[in-house]
Amino acid sequence: MQQLKTIKMEQYTKKVKQLFKKQEELLTKQNKKKGKTNGIYHRYKNPILTGEHAPLIWRYDFDPETNPELLERIGINGAFNSGAIKWGDKYILVARVEGNDRKSFFAIAESPNGIDNFRFWDYPISFADVDDPETNVYDMRLTAHEDGWVYGLFCAERKDPAAEPGDLSSATASCGIVRTKDLINWERLPDLKSKSQQRNVVLHPEFVHAKYALYTRPQDGFIDAGSGGGIGWALIDDMTNAEVKAEKIINLRQYHTIKEVKNGEGPHPIKTWKGWLHLAHGVRGCAAGLRYVLYLYMTDLEDPSKVIAEPAGHFMAPIGKERVGDVSNVLFTNGWIADDDGKVYIYYASSDTRMHVATSTIEKLVDYCFNTPADGGRSKTSVETIIKQVDKNKQKLKELL
Repeated sequence: MQQLKTIKMEQYTKKVKQLFKKQEELLTKQNKKKGKTNGIYHRYKNPILTGEHAPLIWRYDFDPETNPELLERIGINGAFNSGAIKWGDKYILVARVEGNDRKSFFAIAESPNGIDNFRFWDYPISFADVDDPETNVYDMRLTAHEDGWVYGLFCAERKDPAAEPGDLSSATASCGIVRTKDLINWERLPDLKSKSQQRNVVLHPEFVHAKYALYTRPQDGFIDAGSGGGIGWALIDDMTNAEVKAEKIINLRQYHTIKEVKNGEGPHPIKTWKGWLHLAHGVRGCAAGLRYVLYLYMTDLEDPSKVIAEPAGHFMAPIGKERVGDVSNVLFTNGWIADDDGKVYIYYASSDTRMHVATSTIEKLVDYCFNTPADGGRSKTSVETIIKQVDKNKQKLKELL
């Protein structure tokens, strides 16, 4: 009997070692640039975070008494929509991790190079409830503010109290707020007070007129923007009791564009010599449902609410396997990192399932914003823009060749 127990324990230990070996191969897999590029950015071959990257100590009970068959106890469905920040020499993502139970939570993954070898910390982020506890949290934007705090703004979802009996899908969205100085201890602040629902709220990294500045996305309902006109701008007196008292739309939704249904700020903008560089998502309807893409725009250095450049169309759109997942045909971003040398790491999720990275430079992105034609609003103007470029190129190619 004792010999049989010993054999079973050896087999159990072997299975445990195999699990850790297989995951280590995934975590340490080198990521390489894809060969094809448009010159603006480089995509990379492998996703950088998936549900399989979740620590085994979250997913398994390694006690042979309570889990003799070594079954996965807590399933992880995906890891996506990550906030991002450079912390010392580490590239930090605060990922939205979704369990098989559909509940999302936040967890930190770090990488030594921003491209691969992302590894989750042992424990997910935990913070206090507010007076009206939410059911679900997701999509945290991180901002290292000049006041000395790192703020995390996220969507807090609750069941709609006005829903009809039997309606178990109607929900409300508000902006939850936490702050930290070490990425370990997170102080929960009251949710943002706003007359409208807010799902995509981003904190500007600097004071504006001695106030905190927010990029908002007012909407009538949980899903539909309704009368909400696009990306908003609001000045806030105090982040510990934040309230939107006045709000203006600075980046409009527009008919027959990539952002006719919805648009929202991604991460906080990057400060450049020519203005604030913004990354956002745009949503339009199509025969397959909703299509989410990413786009860039720039605002004035002195007045970050004033748009000074916006190229036509999308900056990035889902391609290949990125188009397939829990919510297909979607790219979403709420995190990027600009290094001191000007290199930019763009962290984006595909189809509410996994995280990817693309790289560019501030110089290229600013060039793209100011020198790519704007949207003329009509097919005719699109044709005229191409004709103008063809005429210019014919002359320049004669000179070059």
